[in-house]
Formats: sequence, C-alpha cells, structure tokens
Amino acid sequence: MKIAILSRNPRLYSTRRLVEAGSQRGHEMLVIDTLRAYMNIATHKPQIHYRGQALEGFDAVIPRIGASVTFYGCAVLRQFEMMGVFPLNESVAISRSRDKLRALQLLSRKGIGLPVTGFAHSPDDIPDLIQMVNGAPLVIKVLEGTQGIGVVLCETQKAAESVIEAFMGLKQDIMVQEYIKEAGGADIRCLVVGDKVIASMKRQAKPGEFRSNLHRGGTASLIKITPEERSTAVRAAKVMGLRVAGVDILRSANGPLVMEVNSSPGLEGIETTSGIDIASLVIEYLENNAEPGMTRTKGSG
Repeated sequence: MKIAILSRNPRLYSTRRLVEAGSQRGHEMLVIDTLRAYMNIATHKPQIHYRGQALEGFDAVIPRIGASVTFYGCAVLRQFEMMGVFPLNESVAISRSRDKLRALQLLSRKGIGLPVTGFAHSPDDIPDLIQMVNGAPLVIKVLEGTQGIGVVLCETQKAAESVIEAFMGLKQDIMVQEYIKEAGGADIRCLVVGDKVIASMKRQAKPGEFRSNLHRGGTASLIKITPEERSTAVRAAKVMGLRVAGVDILRSANGPLVMEVNSSPGLEGIETTSGIDIASLVIEYLENNAEPGMTRTKGSG
C-alpha cells in the first residue's frame, strides 16, 4: 500500500515508528508536512499538492495532526477523504474529539462515566457553577489546552471563584470539573485500535503535582485494567468515531470515568511501558480495513 502520514515533524517518535513499521511490512510510506500541503477544491477532481507536485495513488492516510493545527489539518485530511483515500481517523471524528466540551456532551449522551462537569458564560453564575460540580477542590480546564497546559486545581471556593473570573475576564472558554481525589493523581491511558484495547498504562503525577501527563514529569507503569475499564475505553472511542484513540480514564468510587479521548495518541510512552509494537498493529489495522472510498462521513458534519 501507499500510505501518507500527516505530520509536522518526521523525527517525532510516533511518526518515525509508523514509518518504520509500514516500511518493514512492505508499504510505501510518505511523511507530509500538514501545513505544506495545499488543495485544489475542483468539482469532480479534488487534488492535494505538496512541494509543487500533485499527490496521487495513496491507499491510506494516517493523521498525526497537532492540536495547534487542527483546523487546517482537518481540511487537508478531508481533501484526502474526498479523493477516496482511507483515513485511519476521519476528519469529523478528530474535530469532534478536539472540541473538549462537545466530546463530553456526546459521551454523556451515550451514558459513559464522566467527572461532573460545568460550563458557563456569565460571571454571575460562578457560585452555582462551583456547587454544581460538588464544590472545591475542583479542576478548571481551558478548552483548547493539551498535555496538561491550562489545567488548574483550585483547593478552595475563593480560589476557584478568582481563577474562573480571571479566565472569563480574558474571554477564555473553560470548563469546571469535580476533583476525583481517590484517583490519587493517577490516570490510565488505554490505547484503542479498532474495537480492542491493545495496550494500557498507569500514569502517576510526580509528588506535589496532580497532572499525570508524562510531559509534566509523570511516570508510567504497566497496569491490568478491569473488563469495565476496557469496555468504557472502546465505547468512548466508538462514540467519537475514532478507529485509533488514546482514552484517558480515572478510577473513581463510582467506577471508570473518561477524562479525554485523544485522536493522535503518542506512542513512545505506551510502547516503552508495555513493550508492545503498537505501530505495527496500527499498520496491520490499515492492511485489514483500508478500502477506497470507505470514509463513512463522506466529508459531512
């Protein structure tokens, strides 16, 4: 197969591993800088050009679209879909998962466990918003943040009111979530491919920190997940419409709670921790499922 990888940097671990795995399995792999691809949106003959050449003959495309280029990256991916190229994750599903509020609303509608979450626009509603998520301590999250950036733990009602007011004053969209104390600064990253969790790891925040992201000094270890956690992760990915996803789960007194569904999960931490060749399993999924014109959304939504 001829497979394109949309990635800003071919040297990133995840991009490099996907190229290696695809090449070892006999596929032609091409890394395309997402922001250097440009489109000819012509009737009946949509095209993508890259460095002065038209891109043709691709069987599949693997989007590794960074959060900062979601809009343009999804436009490029949508163009591949219009050309009949099979996307590992579809543009509509990526857009859906990147909108944190919309993602939580969709998961909530399907009955998937979530931390109690509040969202408001007016400063007048802050006291009730705080009570809605069971009071302080609580977590405030910027809607566009990634890797734990823009996530604040407020220990008291007064601190929560001040931080929410500050964000609102900056016209910054935020959501407020209950703090799951029993999780102990740890979460579980489940890597879903198709309808299976193929690997999982526990991420533990460093002492004095509540964010467990590995980029913030968190540590990763192997963990055995429960059947309920496995089912929750697979269902969450399916609700988003993602074929490959990193689903972050908190262990709470009320069972597994989904924190986030990531459409471009990093492979380094989970491959290193689990010892599983995830990149090859992703390529194998494409081998078994990639067919021309198989995009379910047909560019809608």
